[in-house]
Amino acid sequence: MFRSMLRAVAIGTALGLLPMFAVTGAAQAQATMKLASATINDVQHEWQKVFAAELEKRIGDKVKTEIYPASQLGPIPRMAEGVLLGTIEAFTTPTSFMTNVDPRFQAFDVPGLFKSPQDIHNAVHDPEYRAYMETMFLDKGLRVIGALYNSPTVVFTMKPVTKLEEMKGLKIRTFASPMQVKPMELLGAAPLPLALTEVIPALQNGGLDGLLVGMPILTSFKYYDIGKNITDLRFAEIVSVTVVNEDWYQSQPEDVQKAISEAGRAAEEAVYPWGIANVEKTYKVWTDNGGVVNQLSAEEQAKMEKDFADLSATLVAADPSVKVEYDKLKALVDAKAAK
Repeated sequence: MFRSMLRAVAIGTALGLLPMFAVTGAAQAQATMKLASATINDVQHEWQKVFAAELEKRIGDKVKTEIYPASQLGPIPRMAEGVLLGTIEAFTTPTSFMTNVDPRFQAFDVPGLFKSPQDIHNAVHDPEYRAYMETMFLDKGLRVIGALYNSPTVVFTMKPVTKLEEMKGLKIRTFASPMQVKPMELLGAAPLPLALTEVIPALQNGGLDGLLVGMPILTSFKYYDIGKNITDLRFAEIVSVTVVNEDWYQSQPEDVQKAISEAGRAAEEAVYPWGIANVEKTYKVWTDNGGVVNQLSAEEQAKMEKDFADLSATLVAADPSVKVEYDKLKALVDAKAAK
């Protein structure tokens, strides 16, 4: 029998049939879609779960989804690299962590642009803008298949911070975006962009004094066991996106491509109220576990927001590509607010 198999292979090779067999086999193989993120039990993770269910509802088992939360596929820089190279099909992350891939991601991070979850939801679901947003990073080999409100920005610190001057000299982990790095420098802190997997050890060994973060991360990873203080700065609302490798996307049949795009949007709509409720819940979880929520005075909050707005205007103007994208988003936010 083995000789017969060899003979069939030889004949197939001679006739040029094996490549056809290989292509046919590949076409029939089930595609795998790995969905990676650095977080767990938050809105990003929830979006991935709902997306997988929505995709299966549309195309059955044509695509096998595999969800890898909590940096199971590596730290954030490696996951970003993976989706660019195609070793990871999809990566869900705050836009801030994609600014090294394309500076235009900064447009979503500008302090004061989005003042509420509804501002984000309105902008990314404007029909014309949404169609544009999905394809705006194709030149980097990425397609946006998900965009949603994540959470407001707070700062966790090992010691209480109730005044802006108390931020001076603190080593603060930030997202990679200049829209977080530069505001911390303005306050006199020392910003250190780090992957989430590196933060807890750095806090424990004194390499960090705190971090800018979305509230759900603090409760999901039980930061209240490390320290008890957050300052509720809320100078920006975090936007998360899911980007998919465009080569992989294009390798799928048209019905699968359509289903992926539809499932992404459907998951956003389903998860949006869940995300808002989850943020509210995490504040209670924090205080129930002995955590303290500190606030700036009204005067200091207003000063911070004005200073950050002035800084952001300078940063946006410094990069024409970022300014173009920011202006589009600002016009959408303003138009929706005026209605």
